[in-house]
Amino acid sequence: MSTPQPSIKPAVPNFSSGPCAKRPGYDVSQLDLCALGRSHRSSLGKKALEKVISDTAEILQLPKGYRVGIVPASDTGAMEMILWSMLGPRPVDVCYWESFGEGWYADIIKQLKLDKVNKISADYGQLPDLSKVNPENDIVFTWNGTTSGVKVENGDFIKDDRQGLTICDATSAVFAMPLPWEKLDVTTFSWQKVLGGEGAHGIIILSPRAVERLESYTPSWPLPKIFRLTAGGKLIEGIFNGATINTPSMLCIADYQDALNWVKEMGGVQASIQKSLDNLAVLETFVANNSWINFLAEKANTRSNTSVCLSLDLSDSQIKALVNLLAEEQVAYDIAAYKDAPSGLRIWCGSTVEKHDLQALLPWLTWAYQEVTV
Repeated sequence: MSTPQPSIKPAVPNFSSGPCAKRPGYDVSQLDLCALGRSHRSSLGKKALEKVISDTAEILQLPKGYRVGIVPASDTGAMEMILWSMLGPRPVDVCYWESFGEGWYADIIKQLKLDKVNKISADYGQLPDLSKVNPENDIVFTWNGTTSGVKVENGDFIKDDRQGLTICDATSAVFAMPLPWEKLDVTTFSWQKVLGGEGAHGIIILSPRAVERLESYTPSWPLPKIFRLTAGGKLIEGIFNGATINTPSMLCIADYQDALNWVKEMGGVQASIQKSLDNLAVLETFVANNSWINFLAEKANTRSNTSVCLSLDLSDSQIKALVNLLAEEQVAYDIAAYKDAPSGLRIWCGSTVEKHDLQALLPWLTWAYQEVTV
């Protein structure tokens, strides 16, 4: 006998892995819009940029000497700016286990055409053997595989006495997972992921070691203006003090500030991390009680608590039908697995998602599963 259609729906059915759900209680009319229509280089505009930079550093508890900068083109722009600006003087170990990490590997070998590149990879659902990284080399990796649901458990594989730089794409991990900042020389993310901010802007966090590389190394290839982080052999400090490379959206800045204020109010980054872990626990209980659904991540200790990827004992066409059915019922939007990933579901569990919405979703998953298997 089939399960009757549930009567309670998630209040917010937005479970996309980017752009992610807006924070609970979000109201665009409550944003501080005093900088709209003003130059980003005016004292008012620069003050707004400086505040989101300083608040980011404060909330993330960055070590002294780390710099935060706002750059164009989301996390992709931030990562490509770093790859083009900093790689070359040392061999590179590229660690990947999903599509975005594989994309950075393709950039390095096909676009930059570096020849001393070591690939350390694994299939979807697995983490590669990170003990293979060479501390003499630069390391490029994602902290959380957004399209595979597999995350790095910790930074133990990174040596404290490393000679190379660590370059980490942490766009679906920052504000949701504890990061060992002292082991990360370059970290990139975009606030449209964990904080549910608006798209188009990226963030770069540089350690003093990364700044030293920028000031001592000039790539052999030309750099577009929006990639240039130095001038005359010195870091362009303005980028990290609110003087952005190109014109930012002051509306997006106000939106990001609203998200940062919310994190502060909820208790800071530890509270944001814990909320995401609590959300994951809801799905863990559900999966444990239903044999037809499983995590794509093979090991619990490397299971993402943001981009939770799930496999189902359904055909590709049945999974597509299930996803469409839930969207039609206005229960869950944008939960299909990423196009390059194995067929399945991907449900965002970051802190902007409420636990009660996940709990309301689960009976609908069971109902939809039974509907498509009739």
